[in-house]
Amino acid sequence: MTRIAFALVALLAILPAARAYDLANEVPVKVENRSEPVLCAEKDNIDLSFLSPDVKSFRIQSVHPAYIGSIVVDRWAPDFTSCDMSHDPSFAAEARRVTFFENTEIWLTGYTYPSFWRPATVPVRVGDRVERGLHVVQLWVRHQERAEEVIAFYPPDGYWRARPLPPQNLRWTAYGSSFLVGPVDFKLRPVVELNEIAFDPKTKTFTLSFKAGGSATMRIDTLDPDRIILDVTYDGVPRDRPFAAIRSMYVTEFNSDTAHVAWRTKNGQAWGESRVMDFKGADATEFWTGRLMPSRHNTSAPDTVFGRFSKGLPEPSKPAAAK
Repeated sequence: MTRIAFALVALLAILPAARAYDLANEVPVKVENRSEPVLCAEKDNIDLSFLSPDVKSFRIQSVHPAYIGSIVVDRWAPDFTSCDMSHDPSFAAEARRVTFFENTEIWLTGYTYPSFWRPATVPVRVGDRVERGLHVVQLWVRHQERAEEVIAFYPPDGYWRARPLPPQNLRWTAYGSSFLVGPVDFKLRPVVELNEIAFDPKTKTFTLSFKAGGSATMRIDTLDPDRIILDVTYDGVPRDRPFAAIRSMYVTEFNSDTAHVAWRTKNGQAWGESRVMDFKGADATEFWTGRLMPSRHNTSAPDTVFGRFSKGLPEPSKPAAAK
């Protein structure tokens, strides 16, 4: 059994709801690899784009890597070796921090940095409360009497990161790969330009309004110490560009946030496997990207899985049977 196959077996073992899904309803999507080699570990050089004229909903999962139980020393500090960011655009702002929604279970905290590569003009709304000028917003939950950050999103460029609750052997895990939801444009780098982001705490649903037209909802279906599941539904989104993308970094196998990909095709009898930089693209119904060995960069960061591409609405996961 290859190491990728081992990782997939470990993944499928914790995804019983996904395996119960009616595979006949799956829609294959075109996955393009627009990645480029770099030396800088803080540059997102991995660009995996998803295209389809038919998809109205799909599922995003962030899942702890297969080796999560073996991590003794975690690493998450940035590595600016071989990085020259002196020519990156920079827009100055007044630094601030604000918690603009909070109840006993979840809360949203936003930050404005002293500078960012794009202007911070996208409003973030919860009910009647609207905050503008935020560079990043964090969603926190209470778990076992502790605060856990599980989602971070960047309104100026439409980037999202997600992670499961920490496993038993770790008190905290790192973010890794990012993803884009909505019509992807290229403005120096891939972005999704937004009119507004709204959050409904009762349903744990984000609503995204796009400058290119249309909207999307992204609902937290499942959150536990194995995975976080996000169900995405589109309405009126233009299809002349990718509808989603995975963004990450790869310098070497031991210095990466993602290093391998695997994919399943419609009626396929086996998964395809490839190193991420060698991946030539595919028509996939399910797509995994992650690492098979611990990296010095964001060691505990989760794998990312895109799947359940459908022409209809997503089906919620069924609760696991009692043991």
